[in-house]
Amino acid sequence: MRNAKCLIRCSAFGFAALLAITLFAGCHSASESTSVKTAPAVTPLPEAAAPKDTPAPTVPATPAPTAATPAPAAAPEAAPAPAPAPAAAAPVSAAPAPVPPPVRIKAGLFSSFTDSEGNVWLPDQGFADGETTDRPDDMQIANTKDPALYRTERYSMTAFSYPVPNGKYVVKLHFAETYDGISGAGGRVFSFKVGNQEFKDFDVWAKAGGGQRALVVPVDVDVTDGKVTITFTAQEENPEINGIEILPAP
Repeated sequence: MRNAKCLIRCSAFGFAALLAITLFAGCHSASESTSVKTAPAVTPLPEAAAPKDTPAPTVPATPAPTAATPAPAAAPEAAPAPAPAPAAAAPVSAAPAPVPPPVRIKAGLFSSFTDSEGNVWLPDQGFADGETTDRPDDMQIANTKDPALYRTERYSMTAFSYPVPNGKYVVKLHFAETYDGISGAGGRVFSFKVGNQEFKDFDVWAKAGGGQRALVVPVDVDVTDGKVTITFTAQEENPEINGIEILPAP
């Protein structure tokens, strides 16, 4: 009986202990469940729209300063080039130093010429302007022993000048009409003046009696300014001349 009571007590004690353990475990679980709070659900905020990329302003690169190059030494100034002479015009002869007469000049020829009497004629010179031409070597010239003198000429000139000592001279002008474009009187008419003497309406064809005929016009001149001057003025066609002699007055 005592053993049965003891068994009942022990059973009751064991049951109570088991119950206590069960309750303790349940309370502890409840306590844990209570103490663990459920985190509220986080609603993600809408992402802010990223700002569109704005291209940064382009800043021009500043070139790095370069070392200054020393300026080259200034070259000496070149002398200006001489102006070219007109192509169409014949060369204008430079005035030579005064030569005591007699002086003979062959117009239109740029080399010396010796006539039938042995007189040496200087090349074309003394003319201010004009042009030159020559004729065939076989062209016949009447009224002269020196036809070659009249086969070259200066034409379209306006003036002639040659330095001589002051004094009295005989200036002889040589003409011949050799231009095939003139076939009669009036084809070439011009005026010329030697010193103070003027010859107006001079017609080579008419004065010589036809074409290809030599004509010599002597003019007395008293030089007081150290030069013989002749001026020419065109009227019909151009003035022309074949030779000039400056001889001491007899």
